[in-house]
Amino acid sequence: MTRVIRDTRLIFAASVKETLRNPVWVIVGLMQPIMYLLLYAPLLKNVPGLGGDDAYNVFVPGLLIITALFSSLFVGFGLIEKLRSGVIERLRVTPVSRLAIVLGMVARDVLMLLVQCTVLCVSALFFNFRPDVLGIVLLYGLMILIGIAMASLSYGLALTLRDENALASMANLFTLPLLLLSGVLLPLTFAPQWMRTIADVNPLAYAIDASRALVAGTTGDPSILIGFAAFAVLTGVFALWVTRSIRHAVA
Repeated sequence: MTRVIRDTRLIFAASVKETLRNPVWVIVGLMQPIMYLLLYAPLLKNVPGLGGDDAYNVFVPGLLIITALFSSLFVGFGLIEKLRSGVIERLRVTPVSRLAIVLGMVARDVLMLLVQCTVLCVSALFFNFRPDVLGIVLLYGLMILIGIAMASLSYGLALTLRDENALASMANLFTLPLLLLSGVLLPLTFAPQWMRTIADVNPLAYAIDASRALVAGTTGDPSILIGFAAFAVLTGVFALWVTRSIRHAVA
């Protein structure tokens, strides 16, 4: 275990340095939610059911979850480049733990996600976003779970597909229905019954309900437990998959 922790720290430090040398992905990942905040959220103030003057307290939690989704689901492109350039191959001849390779990269991705979400929250404060303090702290925990789950999924797909075009197509196939059926842009109460039925199996919808309850300070809302539970299960499944995949890739 000590070796895994040490190797994870080394991979994490190297990954952070690599990101800081070329932070374009962090910046691009932040621009989309900022554009939603500036150009879309003001339109929601007069929409019934979206909180009126509290529209930002309804919309920003969803933006945080979207940021967690998009910033983590496309990290696999970097791994494909490492596979192609021989970085993963060179790691084979080192004593570094195979599990630490995944843990270090995922830890870097989660750190970058938290930086993006903090910038978004601070920016939203200028638009009358007023979250509950305890709720926003717990929400960060939920975003960490989402970040780990989606980054693990992305790396697993990258190790399986090993092609940027295929990964982009697969990622878009996941994100589009998840986004449209999450209720982040408009409440699902506006949707026909068949869409609401499909949304009942969308884990992102539960995460967004949980994030809104946390921001509102209603920490006893059952949607919070459901959101955490759903992504705890997904985190375990995807983490197990990518761990097995990386072990085969560098065996």
